[in-house]
Amino acid sequence: MRTVTAQTPADWPATEERARAVQDELRARAVLDEPGPPPGTGRVTGVDVAYDDERDVVAAAAVVLDAATLGVVAESTAVGRISFPYVPGLLAFREIPTVLAALDALPCPPGLVVCDGYGLAHPRRFGLASHLGVLTGLPTIGVAKNPFTFTHDEPDASRGSTSPLLDGAEEVGRAVRTRDGVKPVFVSVGHRVSLDNACAHTLALAPAYRLPETTRRADALCREALRAATYPA
Repeated sequence: MRTVTAQTPADWPATEERARAVQDELRARAVLDEPGPPPGTGRVTGVDVAYDDERDVVAAAAVVLDAATLGVVAESTAVGRISFPYVPGLLAFREIPTVLAALDALPCPPGLVVCDGYGLAHPRRFGLASHLGVLTGLPTIGVAKNPFTFTHDEPDASRGSTSPLLDGAEEVGRAVRTRDGVKPVFVSVGHRVSLDNACAHTLALAPAYRLPETTRRADALCREALRAATYPA
């Protein structure tokens, strides 16, 4: 497995005002009318990050799975400095440079990318999954552990049940029950994938646990990389 050092681009936003302007610019480029790859085919990649704020270090992991078998095809990690202060709604700016470095270090194309976070289900309709998708051109979805600021009715108790995740009358994602009687996850579109397909991918990736295998494996790997990190010296 390859571990690389991430660098924050010289023109990376340094203020909230600039970050929001970048969000506005990139949001207009998000593609929301493509179905995306069929679930259970090709490759699917999970990305996740872990922080050590005391050392000003962030680690990202990318784990490529065979979508049909959920076997690991490739893994990579990246370690770098935290690239933006903590601001709700702007978390992608803390994570993107290191996530991009981890994706770039993969020895194979990632296919669909699953983010531990949000896409359209974001106050500014441009969470990490959307941001990452627009920058890379890859199909992306967000699968989050909580509904952020949005409302939903509880889905039926059986696996596969869904309910709309709503901002007023607007459906920004769906609550998806991945295990019978277990708290749902919250799925939203990032880039170049339909919401129906995003939900189907999530269920295909979660045959045994609440969270998709992409997230489970990437979470474990980025935490391991953070513990091992000697950057910065």
